[in-house]
Amino acid sequence: MLRFDPFRDLDSLTATMLGASSGSHRTPRFMPMDLYKVDDHYVLSADLPGVDPGSIDVEVDRGTLTLTAHRTAPETDGVQWLSSEQFSGTYRRQLSLGEGIDTELISASYDNGVLSVTIPLAERAKPRKIDIARTGNKRRSIAAQST
Repeated sequence: MLRFDPFRDLDSLTATMLGASSGSHRTPRFMPMDLYKVDDHYVLSADLPGVDPGSIDVEVDRGTLTLTAHRTAPETDGVQWLSSEQFSGTYRRQLSLGEGIDTELISASYDNGVLSVTIPLAERAKPRKIDIARTGNKRRSIAAQST
């Protein structure tokens, strides 16, 4: 489902090593997520605690799934911070989708601070039976798995 892009990882590593703004004590560094396959679809589960559901955007463009969300910083007027560990700002995550994904049927929901995105396999990517023709008009089926 996902294609490895070594240049994206290299860009991130370079930005981190050169001190580019990959996050500070107040801005998010990343969007933690899990990705797993169940039957004929994938499920992406991303932690976004405290994010306004109206700020969440899930977009697919040319085989790239982009997740964007914003968490508003708390009011700071008249506040004397004793500890400030919660992130605020914009979260963004991109994943390359394989050719076997049905992008028209991708769906998403947000509940209790967790964004769940269901990514279905396209019909052509699902396992199917293939008939084998034999002499004497006898036919049998075998299971074929697509990769």
